[in-house]
Amino acid sequence: MTFISNMGLAFRETASRFTDRVALRYPERGETVSYAQLTNLADRWADVLWARGLRQGHVVAFFHDKSPDAFAAMLACLRLGVTYTNLDPDSPWERVRKILTSCAPDLLINAFEELPFSAELSGANALAVLHLRTDSAIKSLEDLPDIATVQGGTPAYIMFTSGSTGMPKGAVMSHANLLWFTQWSRDRFGITSDDVLTNVNPIYFDNSVFDFYSAIFSGASLVPLTPSQVKDARTLVRLVEAAKCTIWFSVPSLLVYLLTTRAIGKNNFASLRKFIFGGEGFPKPKLKQLFDLYGKRADLENVYGPTECTCICSARTICDKDFDDMLNLAALGPVAQNFGYEILPLDAENPDFGELFLRGPQVGLGYYRDPDRTAKAFVQNPTHQHYADVGYKTGDLVERDANGWLYFKGRADFQIKHMGYRIELEEVEAALATLTQVRECAVVYQKLSAGMGQIVSFVACSSNSSSEELSMLVYSILPPYMVPKRFVLLEELPKNANGKIDRIALEATL
Repeated sequence: MTFISNMGLAFRETASRFTDRVALRYPERGETVSYAQLTNLADRWADVLWARGLRQGHVVAFFHDKSPDAFAAMLACLRLGVTYTNLDPDSPWERVRKILTSCAPDLLINAFEELPFSAELSGANALAVLHLRTDSAIKSLEDLPDIATVQGGTPAYIMFTSGSTGMPKGAVMSHANLLWFTQWSRDRFGITSDDVLTNVNPIYFDNSVFDFYSAIFSGASLVPLTPSQVKDARTLVRLVEAAKCTIWFSVPSLLVYLLTTRAIGKNNFASLRKFIFGGEGFPKPKLKQLFDLYGKRADLENVYGPTECTCICSARTICDKDFDDMLNLAALGPVAQNFGYEILPLDAENPDFGELFLRGPQVGLGYYRDPDRTAKAFVQNPTHQHYADVGYKTGDLVERDANGWLYFKGRADFQIKHMGYRIELEEVEAALATLTQVRECAVVYQKLSAGMGQIVSFVACSSNSSSEELSMLVYSILPPYMVPKRFVLLEELPKNANGKIDRIALEATL
């Protein structure tokens, strides 16, 4: 048996065992792609990338449309040891520009006919752009390198998240990180070639790591769903049922949306055996509603994990006892067995409450081309100096109970999770500060209920400015999920004794 040392080999081994099984399923148009067909597509794309001079250490950026060719091009990157990153095609150009500056891709593959920033992209003369459907005919005249030459420590992908300086940061995951993740995922959720997994998550969002790698590297089927299909509650339910999906994964907000719109009832999702959710807290009343509908015939799995640690580091099955307390979020449970952790106490008298520090083989390689932020977050285990034991300071505050289970209690900084996205409030402030009419600003997160909230901005600006104007301008800089829900206009923002903006005083006004 071949020693599996990288994800290219892992896909080849999986595809060889499940040649005729369906890898990708598109229920709206009745299209399926077998593992054999996906392998052929990936090989063709490896030829294309190699012919264009892409080698190990190079970076390919994608505007990815979830088509078979787009997934195949990702697999081609893994096969060649080329690092890929998926970008949001609906982001404002300014944010896309910052990300492209950060990762400096050697090639950008665009799957869309039109982008909101097509003109700006065309003006980026130093950037080589390949259009997925029109520029992929070139084939390499050279033999491709031995697939085994890609080492486990080779970067596989970069996942960009919000950055406190206004510059998004790119978390780098290796082939070895993904090998550990896919093995754990298969084992923890019992994924087999009979399973059909949803892909409702945007491909540039780290929840999609679970979708793609758990399905395609287990011989299972993946059902890619477009943003428009996901936004229409009844269309989404219809397509998931038509594909006979067995495993669902999304942020809680999407399931809450389906419950709120009454798009699902006890007779829906007959094939689903697992509802997996993560990325933000699930409000207990809505979780109870989902549990009452499906808890007797499907598992509800609460998962947690930072982007920097390959998507997921804990999973726990919801049970009846979770609803004895209807105020607090459900327990995260124990960390997965391929992680170690420490709680870095905020108070020495309470060692079971503090910042979560994760270590183990799923901890990523740091932030791409960003040594300063890497050095701050990926550090030696603060509890000892006996040997090198580098892990990741999550910034998440957790509490450990007598059973060793962890409970999420908030953030150690201004980072939040909102609508499933991890957001640095400082990045929102940095965007507001670029507006000429804004003198000073502060952004806070207002909690409305367990797991739910809204971003609120306090702004001191010129007298003729309005909330509507500020909102429109910020929409041109930030993605919609980062735009504040409320803009509170003030003549001057309060200051504390140190002369800094007093966020506590601002929060008290909400």
